[in-house]
This record gives sequence, structure tokens and C-alpha cells, in this order.
Amino acid sequence: MNTKKITMIERSLQSQISQKLFKGKTIILIGARQVGKTTLIRSVLQGREFLFLDGDDPLVRQRLTNPNTKEIETIIGNSRIIFIDEAQRIEHIGITAKIIHDQFKNVQLIVSGSSAFELRNYTNEPLTGRKFEFFLYPISYEEYEKSLGYLDALRDLENRLIYGYYPDVLNNRGEEREILNEITQSYLFKDILSLGDIKKPEALEKILQALAFQVGSEVSYNEVAQLTGVDKNTVSRYIHLLELSYIVFPITSFSRNLRNEIKTNRKIYFYDNGVRNAIIQNFNPVGLRNDTGILWENFLMSERLKRNHYYKRYCNTYFWRTRYQQEIDYVEESDGKITAFEFKWNPKARVNIPAIFVNTYNTSVEVISKENFRDFVGPVEQ
Repeated sequence: MNTKKITMIERSLQSQISQKLFKGKTIILIGARQVGKTTLIRSVLQGREFLFLDGDDPLVRQRLTNPNTKEIETIIGNSRIIFIDEAQRIEHIGITAKIIHDQFKNVQLIVSGSSAFELRNYTNEPLTGRKFEFFLYPISYEEYEKSLGYLDALRDLENRLIYGYYPDVLNNRGEEREILNEITQSYLFKDILSLGDIKKPEALEKILQALAFQVGSEVSYNEVAQLTGVDKNTVSRYIHLLELSYIVFPITSFSRNLRNEIKTNRKIYFYDNGVRNAIIQNFNPVGLRNDTGILWENFLMSERLKRNHYYKRYCNTYFWRTRYQQEIDYVEESDGKITAFEFKWNPKARVNIPAIFVNTYNTSVEVISKENFRDFVGPVEQ
């Protein structure tokens, strides 16, 4: 395995964002902490002069909270590009961004932030029709393979199932555990605890652990409430905050024609395998685990999400199950067409494809294993 330090992985969004510069709108980049937002914007702006304003800086926060046009003019000076980082820390940033957009027509404003529930609340209404919005995930398999090469990326696949694709994790071999513990405890929790008005941080941790152990299974809020000793409404609210903080994402059940299809349940996946494993404190290698199938499913679901998002493949995503335990891991519906997939880490594993699903929805089910997964997570032909 090539263990050279990876200093810079080109992100899929780089060219997309570059093409939107000076097109008359504010550029907003959202994503979880530590996924590489600042690095990406600096790469987009390489070779250009720009004014960098850090929302973590108390003076920047003070000056950008409710400023008037004259004050903004003083801050901007002669700069043609303004990059406001960690913008969720600045109160009413949407109003400030609107003033810059409306009053300084020759200025390109770029705003990045990590908390969806804050940044979107602040920017959605003031910047309606005035923004290009982008979302950044942890490194994708495609981005990683382009940087490392086909064989090395493939050799490293089992490590990625354990440690995931956060940039700092990839760049610091041998320190993955410490970095993932820091990411989960300091960065991801930081946003939720400070901005989500969490009264019971220990309950949040228990809920996260329950979700980590239930990846690939249907999640019952009642069951999570019983497991954690927290009432169902608190469970629901905390899981919603975890979704808004880009730690987990849900998919719902697919049902159209059959009376015995499960209609209301949901599965919950983690955006990153490393974060999931840090939460349950299990970094054992694949050969020593009994949850390899779960890790494989979570990896494929998160990578497919990145792929569809970056290539603008809009589709509804589901799992399918009947009351008789017949199931399909993943179903996509786009323009009325249904495609279905079953996930198996071992290409030789026995697969039972429910004939009733195939016949009812007039589709086939593709099995995705470690031998053929690249097409499932890789580039989309334009």
C-alpha cells in the first residue's frame, strides 16, 4: 500500500464552484465541520486576491453583525472577492450577505458554514434568488481514487470501511483513532450542543450509539427511547438535529402496490463510516468484525449519496420490505423508473431476490459487492 501523505485531493465541486464566480450571485458552501470547506474555497480562489473573514474571530463577528452599508464598505475596501468562513457564528449573516449582494455589485461574496439549521435559517429568506448553494461531504471514493490511483484506492478499501474519508483522517496515517474521536467529540457535537439547545448531552450520545448499532436496520423511535431512557419526542428531536448537522441521514420505505409492504419505517445511515465506528469505539479490522456487512452497506449508501448529489442525479431513495421479511436494501425512483440494489460484501454470498418485487415493479435487482462497486459509487456519464 502506498502510504504517502495525501496533501491535497481535488474535490468534485471545485470546478462547479469556479464556474459560478462573478455570475451575479452569492456562493454558499455548507457541510459538516472538518470536511474540507475552507480548503476547497482556498483552492477555488488560488491565484486570486481575496478578503478572508473568519466567523470564529470575535472582532469579525462583532463587525459583521447588523452592519450598515457604510460599515460594510469600510470592511471590504477595494476587495473584489470576500470569503466569510464559519458564517453560522455570525448573527443575521443573511441580512449582511444581502446588503453586500445588493449594494456591491462588483463584489463576489462566498460564504461557508457548518451548521445547516443556523446557516440556512439565516440565509434562506434574505438570499432568495441571490445565491448558488453547494453542499460538501467527506472525501468521496471517486475523489480518493483519482488522487491515489485505482489499485491503491482499492487496496485501502477495508481501511476506509473502518476509518472513513474525513480529510484529516486520510492525511494522518496511524492517528486515525485520535482524529476521529476529536471530530466526533469536539467538532460534530459542538454544533449540536451549542446551537440545538440540547438539555441532555448524555442522552444525545446514547441515541447516537443506538443509531450506530442499528445501521442497516429499521429504526423505531419507541425502541430507541426504551434503550436510552429518553422519551420518544426527545429522541425524534435529537435525531432531527443529527440530520441537520450532517452526521446521519434517513431513507424511508418504498411502497406502491402491495398490501403487505412496510409503509412508515425508516433506516438511518451515517455520512461517514469512521464517525460511526468512533461512536461505538470499534476500530477492529474487517477480518475481526461481525458487522462488516453493516459497514459495507453504510459505505455504499453514503457514497451513492455523494455521487448522486455531485452529478445532480435527482431521485427518490428507499429501502423495501414486506411484513413477511422479504426485503431489498436500496431502491431508487427517478422519472417513474425504479432501479433496485442488494448489498453483499462477499461476492460469493447467497442472495435471495424477492420475485414479488421484481414482478410487481417490472425491474431487476443488481447485487453490489466489493468486486463491482465502482460503477455504483463512481462517475455518471453526462
